[in-house]
Amino acid sequence: MSPSEPSLRLLIVGGYGVFGGRLVELLADEERLTILVAGRSLEKAQLFCASRIGKASLVAAAFDRDGSLAPQLEVLEPDIVVDASGPFQAYGSAPYRLVEAAITHGADYLDFSDGAAFVRGISRYDAAAKERGVTALSGVSSFPVLTAAVVQHLTRDGVRLTAIRAGIAPSPHAVVGENVIRAISSYAGQAVRVRRNGQAALAHPLTETMRYTIAPPGRLPLPNTLFSLMEVPDLQLLADARPETATVWVGAGPRPEILHRALIGLSLLVRAKLLPSLLPLAPLLYHANRILRWGAHRGGMFVEIEGHGQGGARVRRSWHLNAEGDDGPYIPSMAIEALIRKRLAGERSKPGARPATGALSLADYYQVFSGRTFVHGTRDETALAGRPLYQRVLGEAYDALPPSLRAMHALGDGVLRVRGRACVERGKGCWRVLSPGSLASRPKPTTFPSPSPSRRKARASSGSAISAAGASQACRCRARAARQGWSRSASVRSASGSPSWSRTKNCIWWCATGTSSACPCLASWRPAATASRARKTAASTSKSRSSTRCWG
Repeated sequence: MSPSEPSLRLLIVGGYGVFGGRLVELLADEERLTILVAGRSLEKAQLFCASRIGKASLVAAAFDRDGSLAPQLEVLEPDIVVDASGPFQAYGSAPYRLVEAAITHGADYLDFSDGAAFVRGISRYDAAAKERGVTALSGVSSFPVLTAAVVQHLTRDGVRLTAIRAGIAPSPHAVVGENVIRAISSYAGQAVRVRRNGQAALAHPLTETMRYTIAPPGRLPLPNTLFSLMEVPDLQLLADARPETATVWVGAGPRPEILHRALIGLSLLVRAKLLPSLLPLAPLLYHANRILRWGAHRGGMFVEIEGHGQGGARVRRSWHLNAEGDDGPYIPSMAIEALIRKRLAGERSKPGARPATGALSLADYYQVFSGRTFVHGTRDETALAGRPLYQRVLGEAYDALPPSLRAMHALGDGVLRVRGRACVERGKGCWRVLSPGSLASRPKPTTFPSPSPSRRKARASSGSAISAAGASQACRCRARAARQGWSRSASVRSASGSPSWSRTKNCIWWCATGTSSACPCLASWRPAATASRARKTAASTSKSRSSTRCWG
């Protein structure tokens, strides 16, 4: 390990943009950094620097990547150049001008490129970078750095891959830069190279879809999300790094879904040659993305692999990440953050020019994830095959449950009987009135089948009534039910013998004790031994009215 750097001058081209600005915020606590926030507009750079507070020194600078680059770099004297401008798919006939200038100047180079051709093409400068003793890495973002790190983690025991699938589902409230929309519009519906069934093939981004649920073990999952194929470096770089992989599929699941489906429809027109490109529609799509925002402020990512273990057994594993609130949009900038922090600590990447695949490990990511509202975990569907349903749902989080709960779900071939009081929490849906009744009308021990036909468990009440609203709470009626005047009547029964709804003159009872036994409406739902006690209790308490209404 080389000695730690006393200080670094970091030039961020597009530093006041979406990705560049987030990188500045991530590194603002590092006092050894002088961050040159650069772009075509010096005024915007100055306003950005004035609005940020941190230990790092922020310096606004004017920088034109289309102008003469060498004189600009000589004035700014950066140790590291970061290209956060883009779109990299539209850099024209000389896309690597900034790479060449940075290598000639003797500065390391990093970029956020999401263009597969641009990222793969940087390898042509490998010899020049090694000669100057600098590092030039392209595609230093979630795709392909994080996906490659996760694939390495999931295959650490020697799994031979057959398929890789990955996707990112950004929060619907995340700010997306105009250059990102332009990049997507440039390749939507166009033919791109992919790996399918072990062969090179052509696919059309945003016209191939799949649905997937991002669900870290033991955590609240994201809603089942529609993902569309995207043109990202992973489609070719992961296939290059793991040549045994037959299929690579990487997509994105933007929300709201109605906007996503509209984009899919336009991409199908491009694929059918009815439209030449969506690039002229990029401004319209950008404004639509800024206006159409609803849904939970949550995002996520998944990486799933399939293959065969050392013994030839089929393996299927997946890694899931959920990001709450405003933290998720920072993930694409965290790869460059991690590399810069490692250099400040004395860990410098070896010289050369290459794609950033393999530049970081998952452990490096976990270090920069700390302190953020991220939850992540791994699911091994092969290892959980044949296990109880609850264990398959919770995944690795199942091991953190108390032993008593794990014992209830790890059933044998016999019958497990459990006695005690059951609390039923009412939901908020329109069926909440009916579902408690279906539970409370089972006073006798009832056997419920488990997922395996040979396994089952029986749950029995201990003779106490199972209240429709919980064992320790009074059942409460809604105001609407009170206005309608409906109650549960034990004297009117349907043809099947179960109590039915009837209209009565005095249907609302008032509970004073705060217990479910004070509600006479539940008398028809209770065992005979407890029904008379309920009526006696209700008779003694009905004169003392409280604000809790009961509805059978």
